[in-house]
Amino acid sequence: MLVITVRHVTIYHYKQPVAFGEHRMMLRPRDSYDQKLLDAKLVITPEPADIRWVHDVFGNCVAIARFAGRAQELRFESVIRLDHSPTNALDFQIEEYAERYPFTYGADEMPDLLRTIERQFLDPEREVDRWARQFLRPDGRTDTSEMLAAMTNAIRRDLTYVAREESGVHDPAKTLRIKSGSCRDFAVLMIEAVRSLGLAARFVTGYLYRPENRRGEQVGGGATHAWLEVYLPGAGWVEFDPTNGIVGNHDLIRVAVARDPRQAVPISGTWTGFPSDHLGMTVEVEVTAAGGTTRAPKTAARTRRPRAAG
Repeated sequence: MLVITVRHVTIYHYKQPVAFGEHRMMLRPRDSYDQKLLDAKLVITPEPADIRWVHDVFGNCVAIARFAGRAQELRFESVIRLDHSPTNALDFQIEEYAERYPFTYGADEMPDLLRTIERQFLDPEREVDRWARQFLRPDGRTDTSEMLAAMTNAIRRDLTYVAREESGVHDPAKTLRIKSGSCRDFAVLMIEAVRSLGLAARFVTGYLYRPENRRGEQVGGGATHAWLEVYLPGAGWVEFDPTNGIVGNHDLIRVAVARDPRQAVPISGTWTGFPSDHLGMTVEVEVTAAGGTTRAPKTAARTRRPRAAG
């Protein structure tokens, strides 16, 4: 078990004072059996006129802030501390009937899983379909967990990670064609591949803890990180990080889950002023555990909200 502290600072810069509309923040981690939230602090400057907390349709904790007056800078500082209990790769139990693919979800689960099985991107040339089916054994005896692990590792091995500051995700077929993308592009590619096989998958946003002894092996630790979960009977929602080839929650700090990446944006909101007033934003993330620290360098980008993972 690790006690991990995450300090995440996002600052929006403007040429002159502007007015701010409502802002929504997904920065508070999901409390669960494998990560227990010990403390959470959110400081916003200028101080909001009103702030409230809600749970969205997926059970994510969302802060909603409203502002009065104008300012030349908008700053969000989130500091969280949690107990993190990592699970080993492939150390999960699947119901016997689902150990081999294909299998069918139970009648009691299927109604709730349907929307996470639906494809979100068109695949007219069946590029994603063909890519996904290469992981199936021709004799029909495909081991479910091995198939998903192989898919995760193939993205890590065959595609090149490229950080992108702009919002949105690439079409999965485009990611396959250009053989590169950000962590959210890789997550969406695998989500669509898994869904093409009839399995339920959802998008996850959070943070990556990079121990000193593995920092050269892991990427995607700047700002926020993105990966996915696949629903496996008996094991529940199991995490897969194709950016780093991680199976299970090892080094992954879960903040929010969603059916679509657009539903899991860490910070989103509006402002009123001239388009030229927006000068960009600065992001700094520091992840600290008992044995070491992962610090993402300050980055500046001329980009619009919302802020996306990876």
